[in-house]
Amino acid sequence: MSDVDFHENSIEDIINKYKEPVSQMAAYLPWLSQNIDQSVANDYGGAQMEHTIPFPVYDSNLLSFVKTAMATGKMDRNYVYVYRRNGLETCKDELSFIEKAQIMQMEDLMGIISKYVLEGNTKGRVWAEGVRNGVIHATIVKMRELINYWSGT
Repeated sequence: MSDVDFHENSIEDIINKYKEPVSQMAAYLPWLSQNIDQSVANDYGGAQMEHTIPFPVYDSNLLSFVKTAMATGKMDRNYVYVYRRNGLETCKDELSFIEKAQIMQMEDLMGIISKYVLEGNTKGRVWAEGVRNGVIHATIVKMRELINYWSGT
């Protein structure tokens, strides 16, 4: 494809921008699917720690997913604007938006994943919440579905 045929924010541009990152995160779909409605974080506060604050211990797959998502370079620190622009306030809102999303909303879908990954860096429970409520899984499935449809694969 020549530069003349390539238009920024075209469907081809969106596919090229997100195909590899989505593919990398999609490797975790089986694990994400198995852990919907499951806890992937446990509090550790053994007998010797009765006078300290318990801290969460995360499933190694969750930590690996977060590392992979961060390594894609697609995490959007401005995900708050995605939520405001689309009126997303609850998990139900997120799932409804994901279900209806189209290829031109791929950036917004990545914003949803960004919320869970980036917010989880400071509030660790958010990572586990995104797995338990199925939002991360649904988002990656939708993104992969859109890319496959529009790229003809």
